[in-house]
Amino acid sequence: MTATIIDGKAVAAAAIDRVKAGAAAFAATHGNPPGLAVVLVGENPASQVYVASKGKMATECGFHSVQHTLPAETTQTELLDVIANLNADPAIHGILVQLPLPDHLDERTTIGALDPAKDVDGLHDISIGRLASGQIDKTLLPCTPKGCMELLSTVHPEGLSGLDAVVIGRSNLVGRPVAALLQHANATVTIAHSRTKDLPELVSRADIVVAAIGRPEFVKGDWIKRGATVIDVGINRIPAPERGEGKTRLVGDVAFAAAAEWAGAITPVPGGVGPMTIAMLMANTLEAAEQSVRR
Repeated sequence: MTATIIDGKAVAAAAIDRVKAGAAAFAATHGNPPGLAVVLVGENPASQVYVASKGKMATECGFHSVQHTLPAETTQTELLDVIANLNADPAIHGILVQLPLPDHLDERTTIGALDPAKDVDGLHDISIGRLASGQIDKTLLPCTPKGCMELLSTVHPEGLSGLDAVVIGRSNLVGRPVAALLQHANATVTIAHSRTKDLPELVSRADIVVAAIGRPEFVKGDWIKRGATVIDVGINRIPAPERGEGKTRLVGDVAFAAAAEWAGAITPVPGGVGPMTIAMLMANTLEAAEQSVRR
């Protein structure tokens, strides 16, 4: 048996098409498009790439797209002033502060300054609290966990009720929120991590495995239950000497080739969860815009 490969690019493209249609309808009805502002502090090369791709996609979706690029020496007060202005701007429905921030800036203070209604990354304490308490219809969901659930829905259109799920990793960005979403979908959820005892045995009982531990090929193929669905959130760059001196390649947190022999469906790396994150950011921006006119 070889697993079905879950095509994150195709699922993300379908989501983007829905956002484009929704953005056009919103603009036609309200006279202005959904607005997304991205705030970048400093010159982290990876962050610059991410921000550019988000801005490009926002424009493609028909959004009003704004980018604030601030110097690395920006003070906390100056950053909070930028956020306050965006909170007050009726043309901006979603605000994303690109992380990580320079070391002298406090991440929680910065995210806490966002209007939760414009928190399209779902990282504000109020957003997290609503998710944890099951109020998912009253908050914007974190983009990567939301994308994981969308991918799962393509494999399990009938829903996840009664299925056993193991989430490997307990970060606030992915592990904890995806576990909350799985619970909301009526799966029976275990959050595991690097110190979990008998992890292979635990994983072997799971109908759904979400790997988000940040260790290359940590989850072995023979851990996987026959026919399980595997969502690999990891993205790790490892040496690839077979490609030439100094070359690297991307791998997930799951040993893909071996796991594909056991799983019923599995996401590849790259091309699985990755494309979903930016698609869900666009979906959240449209949702924030639509909610803004209901309030």
